[in-house]
Amino acid sequence: MFYVYVLKSENDEHYIGYSADLRRRLAEHNMGRNVSTRGRMWSLVYYEAYASEGQARAREHVLKGHGRTKQALLKRLAED
Repeated sequence: MFYVYVLKSENDEHYIGYSADLRRRLAEHNMGRNVSTRGRMWSLVYYEAYASEGQARAREHVLKGHGRTKQALLKRLAED
C-alpha cells in the first residue's frame, strides 16, 4: 500500500506527501530529515490509501498542484 498524507504543524501549517510507510515518514519529518518541514513538529491529520505508487503520486500531484482541490480538503479537515 501507498499513502497520500496531510500533516499539520503546531502553528497550523499543512504539508502533503506520499509514502509506503506512514509511521517512518512522520518520524522523518519530525526529526528534521525533510527540508520543507524542518524545525517544526508535525502530526498526521489525514491519509488516503492506494494500491500502487503511481496512484498515490498522481493524487499527491493533484492535491499539491490544484488549489481548489487542496483548499476543499483542508476546509473539510478544519471542520472535523
